[in-house]
Amino acid sequence: MGESHRHSLTDMDLVAMEQLAASLGQPAFRGRQLFGWVHSSLETDLFRMSSLPRAFLSQLLDRHPVATAELVQELVSVDGSTRKWLLRLGDGQRVEAVLMEAPGAGQEEGRHTVCVSSQVGCALGCAFCATGQVGFARQLSPGEIVEQVYHFERMLREGRSATEGTAPKRMVDNVVFMGMGEPLANYQAVVAAIRLLTSPLGLGLGARRITVSTAGLVPAIERLAAEGLQLGLAISLHAATDTLRSRLMPINRRYPLARVLDAAARYSAVTGRRVTYEYALIEGVNDEEAQARQLSRLLAGQLCHVNLIPLNRSLDPSLKPSSPARAAAFQRVLESARIPCSLRRTKGQDILAACGQLRYTTGR
Repeated sequence: MGESHRHSLTDMDLVAMEQLAASLGQPAFRGRQLFGWVHSSLETDLFRMSSLPRAFLSQLLDRHPVATAELVQELVSVDGSTRKWLLRLGDGQRVEAVLMEAPGAGQEEGRHTVCVSSQVGCALGCAFCATGQVGFARQLSPGEIVEQVYHFERMLREGRSATEGTAPKRMVDNVVFMGMGEPLANYQAVVAAIRLLTSPLGLGLGARRITVSTAGLVPAIERLAAEGLQLGLAISLHAATDTLRSRLMPINRRYPLARVLDAAARYSAVTGRRVTYEYALIEGVNDEEAQARQLSRLLAGQLCHVNLIPLNRSLDPSLKPSSPARAAAFQRVLESARIPCSLRRTKGQDILAACGQLRYTTGR
């Protein structure tokens, strides 16, 4: 990772900014002000940070960019509910972020969920994932992760300001680490990004509004449980036997189902949070009713929820989404076994909203 990525202001937490201010001959409270401008006001122009001395800002300009991610392509779904952005980082690498909007009921505001990437590419090589088929380039820094959220937050604030004359404190309601990459393979940066997003001096997002998805990195799941954060945990399962899961997800050979489920149970015990199991329904591969019964037995007694997802477009043309009838039959088996589950309505297929699809079609 290049020098500009390590030292962008969005990478820095409050302590780092206070230390930076002190190193440049400023009182520590200037670092606190700087943190608010970067992580709460989301200002990208140093010289619009009006409460800070101009001499201090000039020193910063020579040393630290505020941010490194630049929007290079935007796709909006036909129904307007999903917006995908391709962002170019300081070294030219590209990552994707997605905004999903759900309408509110009655007088309630709609919900805004941002799906972020944690790596450029992914090394796990899951058979059905566009990102994994392209390969791994590098880790994202904490700042490069939070900038994905900040880009959408600025857009939402500008839209609200234009219609109502004032910009609210925060418009993004939820953040999910379900974009490009395996979040727990970039553990330190992901946790640092979460602490930035949840800082009361920043966006102030509640930890319970953040979900981290993993393919099942057992030691990292156990480490995450000990962080003292009330995060949602989602585990990509996609099969009810080790044989099939190892074929779809090579990581299963290292962390088989029994170890993953045991780590998930411990996570629930420590945090009190139920675990979500993601299950991509693939026609003729993992969507038979007998496999649903196997899954029911596997998850019996767990504090969990199964999220059934029709497969998104894959680089492998032999892998196709289950038909609505097969998906519904699979869901009925789980429901009859009293396994909490839902069948996700696929959003954003017309804009390649699944992780890695847009970057893959536009090149590296």
